[in-house]
Amino acid sequence: MFKTMSIAAGLMALALTAALPARAQSQSADSLTVFAAASLKNALDDTNAAFTKATGIKVTASYAASSALAKQIENGAPADIFISADLNWMDYVAGKNLIKADSRTNLLGNKLVLIAGKDSKLANVKIDQGFDIAKLAGDNRIAVADVKAVPAGLYAKAALEKLGAWAAAEPKLAQAENVRATLAFVARGETPIGIVYETDAKIEPSVKIIGTFPDGSYPPVTYPIAATTSAKAGAAKYLAFLRGDAAKAIFERYGFSVLANAKAS
Repeated sequence: MFKTMSIAAGLMALALTAALPARAQSQSADSLTVFAAASLKNALDDTNAAFTKATGIKVTASYAASSALAKQIENGAPADIFISADLNWMDYVAGKNLIKADSRTNLLGNKLVLIAGKDSKLANVKIDQGFDIAKLAGDNRIAVADVKAVPAGLYAKAALEKLGAWAAAEPKLAQAENVRATLAFVARGETPIGIVYETDAKIEPSVKIIGTFPDGSYPPVTYPIAATTSAKAGAAKYLAFLRGDAAKAIFERYGFSVLANAKAS
């Protein structure tokens, strides 16, 4: 009798053990991990909340410089979705065969602006050819994102080079790990001016926009999005949601331009 009970108990334990991976897999399928450019944080947090409410799929977002996120994906970080702040870093992961090419879309656009502290006397700065940003900074530094790797820094360098301001500005740069850290330099008064995206300036009450870099002085700020090759099934729903009207309204509220769903080349 005891032997029969022991066998029955063993079989039940085995059945429960076998069920655990399936349950864990089910839970995993109800969540997504999104790696996104730091500048997207506020807008994407709201968008993710709306997506979860509509689908029941939980989204965990990791925000950093696109360059750092691309390297993390390359090193095996478990991301389902990647949203870069430029085409180059999406091209990088595509070149490593780490994204599903047919899922890639140019999602959003942005503008590059010059900011100062909200109480600064600087205002209405005209940015055009011959713009002397070094003179504007005086004896102080100019906050930018890392000009060698981070999209916001790369865009800033391109603009300053195009306008003839790079040589004088370069020695005065205070480079940050991402655009939100750049924003913080100016917000805390550590630098009098900085170069960030328009959407970043709009969410920080301690700064103001004092000038806008002209179109054509830097490559268009473009945010491509794609599912990774290891993405869970829910990624397709997420991509569709971000191209839909509800997400569009949120992104536009934060100042992003929503692109025409054209496939990235």
